[in-house]
Amino acid sequence: MNRRNYSIGILLIVVAIILLLGKLGVFSFIGILLWPLLLIALGAAFHFLYFGGLLPVGLLVPGGILTTYGVIFLFCNIFSWSLMKYLWPGFILGVAIGLYEMYTFSRDNERGLLIASSILGIVSIVLFGMTLLVTIGIYLIIALLILTGLFIIVRKPKIW
Repeated sequence: MNRRNYSIGILLIVVAIILLLGKLGVFSFIGILLWPLLLIALGAAFHFLYFGGLLPVGLLVPGGILTTYGVIFLFCNIFSWSLMKYLWPGFILGVAIGLYEMYTFSRDNERGLLIASSILGIVSIVLFGMTLLVTIGIYLIIALLILTGLFIIVRKPKIW
C-alpha cells in the first residue's frame, strides 16, 4: 500500500470522527463555552503582528479592545452572565487600554492619546467603583456601624 492511500484513509477517519463528535454536540458545547477565546486570540494576533514588525501601531487599539472584551466575556461564560451588571465599565476600559498601548508603543507619542486613554480609564474606574458602591454599599454601611459600635464599646472613656 502506498503512502498516498494511507494518508487519505487516515484523513477520512479523522473527518468521520470530527463529524461524529459534531453530531454528538461536543463542538457546540466547546463553542458555547470558549468562544471568547477567539476574541482573545485575535487581539493577541494583532499584538504579535505589530511586535513582529508586520503591521502598523494602529492595530494595537483593536488588539487591546478585543483582548479586554474577550477576557470579560470569558469571565462571564465561566461564572455567570449576571456578573455583566458589574463588569460593564470594562467596555470603556478596553478602549482606554487600546489607546494607551498605541500611545506607549507609537514613535510619535501623541499626547492626545495619553489624555484620551487616561480620561477613559478614570471614567471606567469611577464607574466600577460606583457600581460596586451601589451593589455593596449597604454592607459597607453595616460594617462601618459595627466597627463604630465596637470602637465605642472597647475604648476607655475619659470621664464616667
